[in-house]
Amino acid sequence: MGFGMGNDGASSSSSRLDPAPLLPHHGSASGEIGLSSQPKTFANVFIAVVGAGVLGLPYTFSHTGWAAGSLLLFAVAALTFYCMMLLVACRRRLADEHPKIASFGDLGDAVFGAHGRFAVDVMLVLSQVSFCIGYLIFISNTMAHLYPIFAPSSSALLSPKALFIWAMLPFQLGLNSIKTLTLLAPLSIFADVVDLGAMGVVLGQDVAAWLAKPPPVVAFGGPGALLYGLGVSVYAFEGIGMVLPLEAEAANKKKFGVTLGLSMAFIGVMYGLFGVMGYVAFGDATRDIITTNLGAGWLSAAVQLGLCINLFFTMPVMMNPVYEVAERLLHGKRYCWWLRWLLVVVVGLAAMYVPNFTDFLALVGSSVCVLLGFVLPASFHLKVFGAEMAWPGVLSDVLLVVLGLALAVFGTYSSLLQIFHSSSA
Repeated sequence: MGFGMGNDGASSSSSRLDPAPLLPHHGSASGEIGLSSQPKTFANVFIAVVGAGVLGLPYTFSHTGWAAGSLLLFAVAALTFYCMMLLVACRRRLADEHPKIASFGDLGDAVFGAHGRFAVDVMLVLSQVSFCIGYLIFISNTMAHLYPIFAPSSSALLSPKALFIWAMLPFQLGLNSIKTLTLLAPLSIFADVVDLGAMGVVLGQDVAAWLAKPPPVVAFGGPGALLYGLGVSVYAFEGIGMVLPLEAEAANKKKFGVTLGLSMAFIGVMYGLFGVMGYVAFGDATRDIITTNLGAGWLSAAVQLGLCINLFFTMPVMMNPVYEVAERLLHGKRYCWWLRWLLVVVVGLAAMYVPNFTDFLALVGSSVCVLLGFVLPASFHLKVFGAEMAWPGVLSDVLLVVLGLALAVFGTYSSLLQIFHSSSA
C-alpha cells in the first residue's frame, strides 16, 4: 500500500478511487472474465495490508522482546483474518436483500442502517487521518535525521521535525486541492515495489550489523509492554476496509478464504522476520523508525529518501476519502478547498506534537484500528447471524466485542502514557 496506500479506495463507503489498482474493472457483459485469479488476489491482499507499521516493529520488539512480539504478531494476524471473514460471511448472507454491498460502509448501512454507515465512516476517516499523521512524522523525523540543519528547540512548533513539516505544508496544500486523484492510484503498485526493496536493504544491513557485533536482547519483556506491542501489531495489519472489494473481485470466491489466509500468514512471517532482525541487530539502541538505525552510506540515504518521497505523494490519496466524508457532511457534497486546507493543517499540527513514530502507531492501533478491525466486524456478524447461531457462536462474537472494547480502553491509556513519557523525556 505504499506503506499505507492500499487502503485508499476502501476507506470511505463510496470512494471515488479505484479500490484496488491491481484489480481489473469488469462490466456487466464480462461475466467472470477479468476477475482476479488467486495469485492476483494474494498480491492485492499484500498491497492492502502491508504499510508503515512494519517500520515500527523492531522498536516494538525492543519493548516486548523478540519472542513475545512475534507471538503477538501471529495472534493479531489470525484474529484479523477471522474478522475479515466475518465481514465476508455477512455480505454473502445479505447479498439477496442488499446486492449492492461494495464496501465496509455499505455493509454497515445494510446491517445497522445510517448509524452503521456513520460508525464505519468515522472509524475509517480517523484511521486515514492517523495514517497521514504517521506519514508526516516519518518524513519529518527522517529528514531531520538525514539533514540536521535546524537547531533543537523546546517548542514543538519550532523543532527540527516541525520545521520540515512547515516546509512541506505549502506543497501538500496544493496536492490536496486536486479534486480527484484517480490518476495517482497506480502509484500504489510502484510504491510497494519501493517498499519491498527498502525492506530488503534494511534486512541486509540488519544482518550485517548483527554479525559484526550482536547486542544483548531479550525474548520476553515486561507484561506492561504487551498492550503497546498489541497496538502496533494491530496497526501493522490494518486493511480490513479492503476485504469486501477484494472478495467481490475474486474469480474463485470459494477459495477466497484460503487465499486470504495464506496471504496473511505470509505477511505475518515477513513482519516477524523484519521485527526480529531489526531488534537483534541493534538491541536497546533500536530507534522508533528502524531506517534511522542504518549507516550513513549512500544506499541508506537513498532508501530513506525514497520512502519519504513515496509517502509524500501517498498522503493526498489517503486524505481523499476524508475529504469525501467531510464535504458530504459539512459542504453539501460539494468540493471545498478551504475545508481541505484546514484538514491538512490540522494533520500537520498533530504530527508536530507527536514525539515518537511508533508510540503513535501504538495509539492508533489500540484505539481506532481495534474498533474498526475487531469490534465492528463482530458486532455486524452478531446482528446478522445471532438469531440462528448456537450459543458458542454468539459467545465468541460477544467476547470479541467485549475484548476489543477492553483493549481499546486500556491500550489507548497505555499508549497515551507512553507518548507523554516520550514528550517529557
